[in-house]
Amino acid sequence: MEAFLVSTGIVALAEIGDKTQLLALCLAARWRRPWPIILGIFTATIVNHALAGAVGAWLTRIVGPEALRWILGVSFLGMAVWMLIPDKLDEADAGRLRLGVFGTTVVAFFLAEMGDKTQFATVALVAQFQAYSAVVAGTTLGMMIANVPAVVLGDKLAHRLPVKLVHGVAALIFACLGIAALLGMF
Repeated sequence: MEAFLVSTGIVALAEIGDKTQLLALCLAARWRRPWPIILGIFTATIVNHALAGAVGAWLTRIVGPEALRWILGVSFLGMAVWMLIPDKLDEADAGRLRLGVFGTTVVAFFLAEMGDKTQFATVALVAQFQAYSAVVAGTTLGMMIANVPAVVLGDKLAHRLPVKLVHGVAALIFACLGIAALLGMF
């Protein structure tokens, strides 16, 4: 349960102001059809995070516990720094595909998540907790918690959130996880 809750919270916070949340806003503004967009976000996220989780599980099998502790500690600290760097989205990217609302959302979201903070977080969290299903479910729920309101409420919500504060809290959580991993507290 801890892996699920930590994964949900971290990704929900990390996603605020992230390029995929900006993509959700662009898609919602363009098509004004929230349900296919929400379903597309869910589909892309579950596939992307399932693959990222598989990488995390694979790492735990090939890297020894001491090396894994250092890799995870440094990775979490790196994520803390990365959280403080704002994301930007080229709005032209959101409108290039011609696959309909659902298809465009799936492809655009899947590609936008490649190499994204939340994808790396999923890899690290699966490796840390060694709880593939709980982490993938948690990171997916975290993505939905952050993106569904963005789709439904659009720009009104995005301009009211204190994004710097939310990113600061997420960075602090990642830093704490990094320090705990380096100290062998997991």
